[in-house]
Parts: sequence; structure tokens; C-alpha cells
Amino acid sequence: MLNRRHIRVKVMQTIYALGSKEQFDLELENKFMLESMHQMYNLYLLMLDLMVEVHAFAKAEQEKTSKKILATEEEKNPNLRFINNQVLVKLTDNTLLRDELSKRKLKNWSTNDEYVQIIYNEIVASSLYESYMSATETDFKIDRKFLIAIYTEVIAPNDKLYDYIEDNRLTWVDDIPMVNMVVLKRLGKIKPASPEQMLLPSLYKNEDDEVFGSELLKKTLANNDFLTNEITKNTPNWDKERIANVDMILIKLALCEFLKCPTIPVKVTINEYLEISKEYSTPKSSIFINGILDKLVKQYESQNKLKKEGRGLK
Repeated sequence: MLNRRHIRVKVMQTIYALGSKEQFDLELENKFMLESMHQMYNLYLLMLDLMVEVHAFAKAEQEKTSKKILATEEEKNPNLRFINNQVLVKLTDNTLLRDELSKRKLKNWSTNDEYVQIIYNEIVASSLYESYMSATETDFKIDRKFLIAIYTEVIAPNDKLYDYIEDNRLTWVDDIPMVNMVVLKRLGKIKPASPEQMLLPSLYKNEDDEVFGSELLKKTLANNDFLTNEITKNTPNWDKERIANVDMILIKLALCEFLKCPTIPVKVTINEYLEISKEYSTPKSSIFINGILDKLVKQYESQNKLKKEGRGLK
């Protein structure tokens, strides 16, 4: 679920937060960072569960309407296309998802069911819903395409839902874009015969990724003075105070990977931090960071300081 870029962002955010602290306990900060990553998984589960709860709400509304004393013919024989959406049914019937939510005691939508109704009402009011419900052709792919569109255009950008997520856990504000991306990726791959487990990916790709964040955090902070000096020496026309805090952190992280992470190719490191800078720093930051890193790579290569393992790692 988490890729290296997401992990690097978490490390960057942790070091940025430490800038406001005169003293800190590295082990506690690392523990907080790891917990933040684990909480991303909880948010992912909750976003899946939100669709399950919206589906359940739709069924309850239909049953309530059909039992009205003066129900119309349409109310007695409603269009069940949304309720029978094969992907929603597959989500609802996923026992592993249900068990995982129960194990983690994630009951957010049952205790805050107004958000379920808000999302349901917006779905029903959307042109996507109108087109979907009036179509005659139906199959799994059509149902999947509709749900992906609804998630993209109705659920993900909902302001009230965003406010709830922000109020519930501060770290989730930065996590929600990545979580939405993972949800959409999983929905895009789901098939009629997909096993329940496919909706519950591991948090980390492998053991190396699991320890990568902690190692990067610890190595960067342990070598902070050295890394700061490297940057200062190579930016003579810039006062340290004039370099944006995020840019400074990203350059330090990149230098740490150059010098302390022998299995990570230089080009990968540069590309990753340039992409992160485009999202988290100033519009011109990527140009500035690229210039500094390019200069230092050439310097380290001439000094034989880049000790990379394996072919093609420089």
C-alpha cells in the first residue's frame, strides 16, 4: 500500500515538525511516525467502509419507502440498480474487511451516520447517478466504472467529509490524497472473482520498506550538522535562513540517501525528492533542489564518495 515516496513524505513531515521543538526523543518521534503510517491504513479501511455504509443506507431507504401505506407504483417497484451494484455488493459481503474493521474498532460511520446520509444524498443528486440508473445495459465493468466515478467526483472531494477527517485525526489531512489514490487503484483492479484479500493489501511492500522510514529518519538526524554544512558550503549565495525549511529538509534527506543508503540509485533519489518538492514546497523549489543535488552528485563522484551497490546504481 505504502510506496517509498509516501514513506519519504512521512519522514519529511516528522523532521519538519521537529523544527519547532527545542528537544526531542528520537525513539518517541520515530514511534509517532510509524503510528502515523499505521493510521493511514485505518483511514483506508474507513473509506472502503463508507461505501459499504452508503450501500446499507440505500437499502434501508428503499425498504422504508416500499412499506409506505400510500406508496406509489414506482416506490413499490423501485429501480434497484444502485442497490444491486455488483462492486458495492462485493464490498458489503467482504468478511475480511468487516473483521478488520471490527478488530481495529473502527466504528466511525455508525457513530457519525450523518456523513453517510450526506454522501448518499449527494450521490443521488449527481448526474452520474441519474445516467447510471437510467441505463439499460449492466455488467460488472459498468458497475465498477460508475463506482470509481462516484468516488472520484462525489466522495473524495466532499468538503464536509474532509472536515470530519481533519477533525478526527490531524495526520489524516496529509494522508487522504494518497489513501484516495489507493482506494481507486484497488477498485480499478477488482473483478467478479477477486479474492477478498485483494482489498486488504499489506501496509508495506516488503521488510525493506518497513524499516526504510525509520532508518532514513535516524540517519538524517544523526548526521544533521554534517548535512547542513554540506548544503551551506554549496550554496554560498544563499543564507541558510533564506532556504525554505521544506527544501532544506528534502536536500538533507537526498544527501543522506546518496551517502548512507548504498542500495538506492542516485537517479531514483533525485527524482523522488523533486516530485515531493513539487507537491509540498514552493513552485521554484524543484529547480533549486535539482541544481544543488546535481552539483553535489558531481562533487561526490569526483571524490569517490558514492558507494552504491549493484549495477546501474549511480
